[in-house]
Amino acid sequence: MILDPKAIFTFVIRILLILIVGILPLQAVTAHEVPTDVVVRTILKAEGNELNFLVRVPLEAMRDVNFPQTGPGYLVISEADEYLRDAATIWIAPEVTLYENDKPLREWEIGAVRLALPSDRSFEDYASALNTVTSPALSDNEELRRDQALLDVLIRYPIDSASSEFSIAPEFARLGLETTTVVRFLHVDGVERVFQFRGDPGLLRLDPRWHHAFFRFVGSGIEHILDGVDHLLFIICLLIPFRRIRPLVVIITSFTVAHSITLIASAFGMVPNVLWFPPLIETLIAASIVYMALENIVGSQWQKRWIIAFGFGLVHGFGFSFALSEILQFAGGHLLTSLLAFNLGVEIGQLFIIILAVPILNFVFGNVIARRIGTILLSAILAHSGWHWMSERAGQLVEYSFAWPELNFAFFASLMRWLMLLVFIGAVLWTMVRLYDRFLRGSIVNRPS
Repeated sequence: MILDPKAIFTFVIRILLILIVGILPLQAVTAHEVPTDVVVRTILKAEGNELNFLVRVPLEAMRDVNFPQTGPGYLVISEADEYLRDAATIWIAPEVTLYENDKPLREWEIGAVRLALPSDRSFEDYASALNTVTSPALSDNEELRRDQALLDVLIRYPIDSASSEFSIAPEFARLGLETTTVVRFLHVDGVERVFQFRGDPGLLRLDPRWHHAFFRFVGSGIEHILDGVDHLLFIICLLIPFRRIRPLVVIITSFTVAHSITLIASAFGMVPNVLWFPPLIETLIAASIVYMALENIVGSQWQKRWIIAFGFGLVHGFGFSFALSEILQFAGGHLLTSLLAFNLGVEIGQLFIIILAVPILNFVFGNVIARRIGTILLSAILAHSGWHWMSERAGQLVEYSFAWPELNFAFFASLMRWLMLLVFIGAVLWTMVRLYDRFLRGSIVNRPS
């Protein structure tokens, strides 16, 4: 077949045109990149038969909306109202679902839109925010650029009663690479609840009942223990050499009691308010894996291991408390219920790990590899992982500055609380020694599993 030069030239021209036409829209789409950090501020208040939802977002998060500009990128504010409403309709209103008594509010309207200066602080309270959003637009003389401006929006939802139970499911995460949302809810009785979270939290009950808080925190506890790799490895270290009922009951109960003490104490403010404490605990958690794995290698007696599990359980309880502190804002007025539910969730997740891991270990040590060799090999792997984490976290810990606390009233009050906690821990440990002495009687000789 003879190739026609004219046909080849025509083909090349068509390809170039296709590429040009394809690249131009791509450049237009990528002209507004996804912002790195976006803070969304919202306020909700029910008044009469209407729920007012105030939202403030950075204007640069409203991508694919070409606002009128002039000169070196200044917004033409007098011509922006239609575009602002489009942005609110596309990027804000569809990204949140409000519920009244668990029924989604499908009807809504954009009540007002307005640009605000980055220095504006009106969203600190409802009255100021509402007044700002409904005020006349800024002047074009402000010389406000897109990456500086804030978009304020008022969305109105018809409701049956201001006394109803309200929930919100915000999905603002796509507005930025990392999105932080602040939700202020003004209850009809005047109580204000403030929530702050990263990403999308799912359904957030603004005034939860006790059972709402209970089930949410049970799920959070299960999720935390299953997502915490270091906690998982420590539990596996406890299980490797001792997999019969008696050792499991003694060791796991000891670990559970210990981390429950420090978890509950932390929820009531028994955590040092210093920056180096969380990395210290994370380092000690990694060290607990290393120690327990090495003890498995050299050999250990389960009648004594429960004391070590108790000591490290106190450390892991502080680790659990860091996760709890981030979500305790969702407890509403049910602090104790949420605390106990989170701890219950941790225990459920822990029990799931044990039920899953023990049969697997028994099968491997009974059919694949000798028990002693398998214990050494698996413990060595866990020790290596723990050592890597410990070294990395210790490196971060030493970067913090340590200073002696001031000997003032606050210091001695905190010291008194810690002494009371130590006395309580000592009393619990003494009680457990007496109980375990009866439970372990007749099992002086260690029999490998």
